[in-house]
Amino acid sequence: MGRRDSRSSRSRPQPSAPNPGGSTSTGTPAGQRAGATSPPPLPTAIELPEVMSVRDLARALRANPIDVIKELMANGIVASINQTIDYDTAEIVAGELGFQTRPLEAAAPEEPEDTFEVSGTLWDKLIKHEPPESLRPRPPVVTVLGHVDHGKTTLLDAIRQANVVSGEYGGITQHIGAYQVERDGRKITYLDTPGHEAFTAMRARGAQVTDLAVLVVAADDGLMPQTREAIDHARAADVPILVALNKMDRPTAQPDRIKQQLADINLTVEEWGGDVICVQVSALQNQGIDELLESILVLTELAELRSNPDRPVVGTVIEGQLDRQRGPTATLLVQGGTLRVGDALLVGAISGRVRAMLDYRGNPVSEAPPAMPVLVMGLSEVPKAGDIFRQVESEREARALAEDAAERQRLAIERPSAPVIVSLEDIFSHLQAGEVQELNLVLKADVQGSMEPIVNSLERLGNEDQEVRILHQGIGRITESDIMLASASNAIVIGFHVDVDEAARRTASQERVDIRLYNIIYKLIEDVDKALRGMLEPVYEKVVSGHAEVREVFRIKRRGNVAGSYMTDGVAARNSWVRVLRNGEELFDGQLDSLKRFQEDVPEVRSGFECGIGVSGFDDFEAGDILEFYREERVG
Repeated sequence: MGRRDSRSSRSRPQPSAPNPGGSTSTGTPAGQRAGATSPPPLPTAIELPEVMSVRDLARALRANPIDVIKELMANGIVASINQTIDYDTAEIVAGELGFQTRPLEAAAPEEPEDTFEVSGTLWDKLIKHEPPESLRPRPPVVTVLGHVDHGKTTLLDAIRQANVVSGEYGGITQHIGAYQVERDGRKITYLDTPGHEAFTAMRARGAQVTDLAVLVVAADDGLMPQTREAIDHARAADVPILVALNKMDRPTAQPDRIKQQLADINLTVEEWGGDVICVQVSALQNQGIDELLESILVLTELAELRSNPDRPVVGTVIEGQLDRQRGPTATLLVQGGTLRVGDALLVGAISGRVRAMLDYRGNPVSEAPPAMPVLVMGLSEVPKAGDIFRQVESEREARALAEDAAERQRLAIERPSAPVIVSLEDIFSHLQAGEVQELNLVLKADVQGSMEPIVNSLERLGNEDQEVRILHQGIGRITESDIMLASASNAIVIGFHVDVDEAARRTASQERVDIRLYNIIYKLIEDVDKALRGMLEPVYEKVVSGHAEVREVFRIKRRGNVAGSYMTDGVAARNSWVRVLRNGEELFDGQLDSLKRFQEDVPEVRSGFECGIGVSGFDDFEAGDILEFYREERVG
């Protein structure tokens, strides 16, 4: 937007400066005027960045976006809710709405070791800022991925020569494990994950730690949906893949069939002319393990993995948990420096001092060099997987920095920054600006017969400069895993004749991921094409406000059934729309008809309260049904 004179031709009186005595210059109490009660006073001065969207300006002003757009139009500026404006233009609008403004001061750049604002993984970022002579070889970090029950943990059991599977509930890994083993005098660190969601969650937080992904596939089973998802997640993270064909001891093993399935998704093994190493193993019989370890070392040695063991400590949280005896604990992977007992640590808004460290066997250790995972005790709270930790001078400094970080987080919530752009409406502007060269998609469909024509049609869109890239395609409802992959890759999730599970809806809202649902293929293709061409029509999205559980159904004469419900979260308002869900499936989508507390009509009901709910056009309630309340907001 072009800059305009901040002195508007439609100037209005500016708000007076606040009076410390609580009254105005006329003697009227502050916030009041004769014969009227005014709303609580708005801040007289707000900070605005150099460039912002109309939506973000409305948020900063606590105003309706429509009012902001009207003020822009009154000043000769036509702008949509997602369009960006400069500070001078925003200052005019703010002044018209009774605000004074000042430029938001840009944060001073921090030292490279604190921010690591360079491209690549954290390993790459650390090397970027280290003198070459300080770098030493480090062990590789290998993540084991695959479908449930294909033998991931049993394979690690064979590698570690320790029985871990028997200690897992139901024989299934319930947490992220980190282990380090030695082979011919060389160490290898392994991460055993409960699923690729954790793998991708780390990447979404900018904390990719893996040098190599070992994909475990049962030779008697084949590529399952979760196997395909794991491959897509590894590819999206740009991590090399090594295939371990497990359960080769079984008479039903069909290795060539699995290799063909891999080739069908462009993962061709070496013996078939590709570049993917495939090792046939039997974890249960301890067969092929030596060859697998040798292949891992060959692949990782080519990467010349290095780190500086003498720098201040920095690394990534692998997992965190609250132990009843030990308090907050965290499994940390050291990536730079050498962690020692007594070191003061900062993990975002969490501080602490290393009171004790245990290796993966549970043995006490006094120090941990790069690529070594350790269980640490002494943090003030439980950190999240993927968080970055670093060493500071003292525990006192760590607490002070943690308090500052907590305050910044609080301010960020109160004054939200511009959202990460992952909505379909904004794709065109970003393509035109050269900020992106590809449209990343995660596709889910009801059946394979639907998926194939969708993929074929989408692949024909775009051009040599603007590409449609399908990160993952799968059959079935949209899951949290799909959302995490989209979040980590700035992708859009598209569903055809499928639903979205509740965990995925919540995560999509938190991660600001755009979900598009379609029932007509040509409409899906048309919308993606329009996004690439900048012709997409404005759309509305559903914003969930709360949920209620039906506890009892009451029959009311002349009205039908009313759902006696308990608000489990959020709020239900009289003007809400509502989805009726049973066993995760949508039964009805309509408008809220009545909302009562006891016998009285109420405008809203919040979490923790009981209420009676009527839905226009639907009364077939059952105890256990979930009512999801939402409103529709224009997103473009």
